[in-house]
Amino acid sequence: MPSGCRHGALCAALAAALVATPAFAGGIFSFVDDDGVEHLTNVPDHRRYRLVLGEGSAVSSAMRAQPRRQLLGVPAGERPFHEHVLAASRVTGVDAALLHAVISVESGYDSRAVSPKGATGLMQLMPATAARYGIRDIRDPRDNIRVGASYLRDLLSMFDNNVELALAAYNAGEQAVIRNGNRLPPYAETRRYVPMVVAHYRKLGGTLLR
Repeated sequence: MPSGCRHGALCAALAAALVATPAFAGGIFSFVDDDGVEHLTNVPDHRRYRLVLGEGSAVSSAMRAQPRRQLLGVPAGERPFHEHVLAASRVTGVDAALLHAVISVESGYDSRAVSPKGATGLMQLMPATAARYGIRDIRDPRDNIRVGASYLRDLLSMFDNNVELALAAYNAGEQAVIRNGNRLPPYAETRRYVPMVVAHYRKLGGTLLR
């Protein structure tokens, strides 16, 4: 959001980047370079790195068994909440890999994540968005994923299945994208967020359709 971070994981990432040294190596950090290549490490040595999976995330035993640098390479089917992701994907038609990519960046699979702006849960839903789609318990993982998927479905429809624009709208709001002529809005957070989610999506086998 232009007035400040809306999403919990991304807000934590921005804060972590200011102080990132090996002493803070308690999670997985990432950045996407100018060529669109994603770099992952558990020992961030540059301010461009952002926290994408925290030490306290609700990861599965399969993920904990992996070296930290390989956590984001865990197949979608072995990730936490995969059954809820699949169910939401079937109902909404949104690619399960895209939902996992959003969850990875939004909350690092921490269903308890809450941002300073009030975005909550795995997909960091704002209360107004949750109310729009008719759920009360925004913290429930199944409902949180279902509503996040429904919102993404509607954004994809709004922007002609352009994944990058839908993600930009998910981060900054659909009006921000529309006001900018259906292009990525000029917000630093959004311009970091979109390529990071896209990089995760591609890593999980997703493709961008135009």
